[in-house]
Amino acid sequence: MNYIIKSPLLLKSTIALPSSKSISNRALILNALSGCPQAIQNLSDCDDTEVLMKALDFENCNFDIKAAGTAMRFLTALLSTKKGSWTITGTERMKNRPIRLLAEALKNLGGNVEYMEKDGFPPLRIHGCQLLGGKISMSGNVSSQYISALLMIAPLMKEGLTLELEGNIISKPYIHLTIELMKVFGVDTDWNEHTIHIRPQTYKPVAFTIESDWSAASYWYEIAALSKTDIVLEGLFEKSLQGDSAVRRLFRPLGINTAFTPKGVVLSQANRETKMMEYNFEDEPDLAQTFVVTCCLLHIPFHFTGLQSLKIKETDRIEALKKELRKLGYQLKDSCNSILIWDGSRCQAETDPIISTYEDHRMAMAFAPTALLRQQGITIANPEVVSKSYPHYWEDLQKAGFTIEQQ
Repeated sequence: MNYIIKSPLLLKSTIALPSSKSISNRALILNALSGCPQAIQNLSDCDDTEVLMKALDFENCNFDIKAAGTAMRFLTALLSTKKGSWTITGTERMKNRPIRLLAEALKNLGGNVEYMEKDGFPPLRIHGCQLLGGKISMSGNVSSQYISALLMIAPLMKEGLTLELEGNIISKPYIHLTIELMKVFGVDTDWNEHTIHIRPQTYKPVAFTIESDWSAASYWYEIAALSKTDIVLEGLFEKSLQGDSAVRRLFRPLGINTAFTPKGVVLSQANRETKMMEYNFEDEPDLAQTFVVTCCLLHIPFHFTGLQSLKIKETDRIEALKKELRKLGYQLKDSCNSILIWDGSRCQAETDPIISTYEDHRMAMAFAPTALLRQQGITIANPEVVSKSYPHYWEDLQKAGFTIEQQ
């Protein structure tokens, strides 16, 4: 199935954003570890959160988490601490997303994790037990979900955990988010530069409400930048735990102001301050697709670094961006598996391009706003992928005035 997205004649602008998937999934794990879990308010209704909620019911010992990378990493760690024998698998893409670093770290801490098919990849068989813990090292230049998974179970380890992060640490805001949420649930940590120490402790059940998702907000910032229209986004707050709240700062040079109100934010137009954008996305990798597409559509060359984690996301996002933007007439270059560059080079665009989404929700959501600058609109393949993080994205576009036709 494809959707043909066409630009609105009049863009209506008040949007109720979904809840944060990043906070929801961490809160679910921490709530489960508290021993006496309470109902969490305003949980995300996305696929990733729903599959994690279902797994945490522990109705059987075999888990299929489909395409949910967060659930795969977090559950692998959690199940390693829970007595019993468990298996965990997912989609074909998930079976090709590496998990060796986390699995081997768990083994070094006293865990028992086996690869059921391909060495270093899911599916996994896990024999849960109390982990001994101790001191281990891990490269800081890996997905923060590996690190967060270990941190959240660290208080249950007999000796606690001392985690040495080697080299450059990417996605720091996501690690900070995990630590701050652990604090909410009663656990203290000591993070000193490259060393995180967590002593044995007990989580405490607490009442908790999830805030709205700044990652989801990024697509509305993109729409604001391409449409010259003020947009109201409900449920966002200035003092956010989410690293992707940096989107408000990063869109300012692209001509978007952010004003906070008691209900959320108002996006309004301002003078564009940049003719060339350079940024290191190590801390906000999930914003990269939004900015790559936006800059191309605004004819702003860019040099984006810190994109190494994009290679192991739902798809190889670097290659996917290059391929799909070529369909629209933009020639991107990459290097070192972590850099994307656009110097303004153009190529012949396809007459009626169909944007492939590669089972990646962020490809669909980042490319849909290109309809604003295309008279014939844009066709998005497999649009249902947005359910992974923003299930009502297409409905929200329609409420805002976009036309969506099923093909």
